[in-house]
Amino acid sequence: MQDKVNTKTNNISETVEIDFGRIWKAIWKKAWLVALASVLCAVTFIVGTKFLLTPEYESSTMLYVNNNSLSVGDTSFSIDQGDITASKSLVNTYIVILNSRECLTKVIDYAGVDLDYSQLKDMISAAAVNDTEIFEVTVTSTDPQEAEVIANAIAEVLPKCISNIVDGTSANVVDHAVVSTKPSSPSYTTNAIIGFLIGFILSVVIIALREVFDVTIRTSEEIERCCEHPILASVPDMLATQGSGGKYYGYGYGQKRSQKTDADNSKKINLVGKHISFMASEAYKLLRTKLQFSFVDEITCPIIGISSALTGEGKSLSSVNIAYSLAQLDKRVLLIDCDMRRPSLSYKLPISKVPGLSNYLTGHCDIDRVIQRCALDDENSFDVISSGDNPPNPIELLSSNKMEKVLNALKSSYDYIIMDLPPVGEVSDAMVAAKFVDGMLLIVRQDYCNTVALSSAISQFEFIETRILGIVMNCVGEIGGKYARYGKKGYYSKYSKYGKSSYESAYAKANKKAQDNNKT
Repeated sequence: MQDKVNTKTNNISETVEIDFGRIWKAIWKKAWLVALASVLCAVTFIVGTKFLLTPEYESSTMLYVNNNSLSVGDTSFSIDQGDITASKSLVNTYIVILNSRECLTKVIDYAGVDLDYSQLKDMISAAAVNDTEIFEVTVTSTDPQEAEVIANAIAEVLPKCISNIVDGTSANVVDHAVVSTKPSSPSYTTNAIIGFLIGFILSVVIIALREVFDVTIRTSEEIERCCEHPILASVPDMLATQGSGGKYYGYGYGQKRSQKTDADNSKKINLVGKHISFMASEAYKLLRTKLQFSFVDEITCPIIGISSALTGEGKSLSSVNIAYSLAQLDKRVLLIDCDMRRPSLSYKLPISKVPGLSNYLTGHCDIDRVIQRCALDDENSFDVISSGDNPPNPIELLSSNKMEKVLNALKSSYDYIIMDLPPVGEVSDAMVAAKFVDGMLLIVRQDYCNTVALSSAISQFEFIETRILGIVMNCVGEIGGKYARYGKKGYYSKYSKYGKSSYESAYAKANKKAQDNNKT
């Protein structure tokens, strides 16, 4: 269930959409945290009650109100219903007399306590008992003996004060005060319940507010609300099945890179080429099909730019797999690493970083020397131009006339040219190179990118009139929205038996059987 709240600020209409279903899921997901916060607050209140609050004790005395106390010898006047009603109405009058300065001063003198009028007044409370002509006076003190002495002093002093002020009435003691053995406050049970409720409410409110103001993209619907560009494909999280290899999504740049070994290289290509999962392969094939329909016949060699809003969304890995997927159709594909600040293709593919694009653009080598053949398997391969040495002026190199000329020249040799561009939200290199592309793909990583960054990236490309082909949602989990149909319970799960592991096993068995037949 969703509720839309419209607000206007400075004549700008904004729509804040609150998804209560998402908030409830977030609270339910953090139920353990809510329970922990509630219990901790309850324990804190109990500890605070024990060590910070001073126990207080109560002693009470009860008095009966009589508006006709006249008697002659052993003869007393009868008391009718009117007398009882008048007695009830006198209760409030007697309480006012009790709280008077003169009466409380006499109580202090009688009880012999070291208190002044205001202190004693704060310690006394009086009220009628069950709407009767009997009223109860309660004294609260940190000393139970002091509370009992003062309460009994009131029982002795108050009737005399009443008879001196109100003619024809009296107050008789019904019950004298006794020393209390248990404190009346604080209550451990009450404070524990209060602490538990405070912890519960605060934790729920905090989780709800964080969810409301959290702009992290979790579902495809959030992308659709953020922009009008289509979601071309949803690539599942390959790291969930491959284990390690987080640097493929842009992690570990701050770490010093050690010399690569053959074992490292074999591990790196587990996320590219034919080694990826069946679901991921199908996602890239779907993307490949949509890309083929994105260009008219007049564009013989489309130049496709691939960028993202933030670093670490998997744009370089996507570039490699898109190039490989196109190469599977016997297309001539050229992949160019245009990220000269933080290049990564040379760490993901079996190619050399130098010489590369920067070396060619600065005139240190010819174009034929920087083009490297990349074969991820025996059947499919594509060409790659690595980034080269990290230059101090990558923007000037990417925007140079030499860059434009070489791209125009390379179009005659390839069917597709893919430019792996830097994140547009980090540096402006992608905007400079965007003028050369025929279409731009934006990689959005689930649970990583946010709507603010994505909207900003789209706005920047639209400002320079770059054609945005669509969005590729990357690292999609099982709850990635209606486009995430590649998970365990997704549409293609029943076809996963046709994945590479099965056909490789079947091929190995058939090959072994053929060899055994030849031997016989």
